[in-house]
Amino acid sequence: MSAPTIHPSAFVSPKAEIGDNVSIGPCALVEEDVIIGEGCDIHAFASIKRYTRMGRGNVVHSHALVGGLPQDLKFHGEVSWLELGDNNQIREFSSLHRGTEGGGGLTRVGSNNLIMAYCHVAHDCRIGDFVVMSNAATLAGHVEVFDHAIIGGLSAVHQFSRVGRYAFIGGMTGIMQDLPPYMMAAGTREGIYGPNLVGLRRLRLPSRSITAVRTAFRRIWLSDTPRQEALDAVAQEFADVPEVLEIVEFVRSSPRGVMPAVRRADAKDEES
Repeated sequence: MSAPTIHPSAFVSPKAEIGDNVSIGPCALVEEDVIIGEGCDIHAFASIKRYTRMGRGNVVHSHALVGGLPQDLKFHGEVSWLELGDNNQIREFSSLHRGTEGGGGLTRVGSNNLIMAYCHVAHDCRIGDFVVMSNAATLAGHVEVFDHAIIGGLSAVHQFSRVGRYAFIGGMTGIMQDLPPYMMAAGTREGIYGPNLVGLRRLRLPSRSITAVRTAFRRIWLSDTPRQEALDAVAQEFADVPEVLEIVEFVRSSPRGVMPAVRRADAKDEES
């Protein structure tokens, strides 16, 4: 273990808690009531604002803002927090904001996430692990993003929406409702194009499980069967396929409703 390395031009509050092997670059700002875990790297001109705590091995690149005040008119200066896990990459000019009283007072980012340049994580969001947010992707307040989701560049997720595990959002996409796990969405205001087959293959799922997910998608979104009947039917037929049951539970528990499917000739669920 070794003491932190802090550049002479950095502005670091004596009331901040700085772990071992932390590096803080030129002109970086670390305010009071900040906790930075072992081995983090804070680059030049990055800002770590008050009421931020982070685990080990995080890298905050130049000009990123971590722990900014919420952009919420209901926020009146109450104590709230931004919490990061371990080994996150926060790239240039990204902004991550603290929580609000209405969201439990906490914005939470898990571990091993890549948040690329110019991304925004608003107040009270919950991000899991191994999530990728591409350049200029934006999460409104109270959004929940589950593990291994990928959010394309210049995309935006509406407040209180959820993005399921291994879901994929194409670039320049507007997400207005919940996107279930393993599904792929694209288009300004369109919807789900089908399962994220690339992500499913990366999971090394057996072919039967992938086929079951594709079948469940067609029956839940593309058939004329009422939604609840379709959910019951696929849950019964594929009771031994955890991925299908996860999709069914996600849809059933959706407070905002899930996105519709894209119904047009060039939006077929094909292997490629």
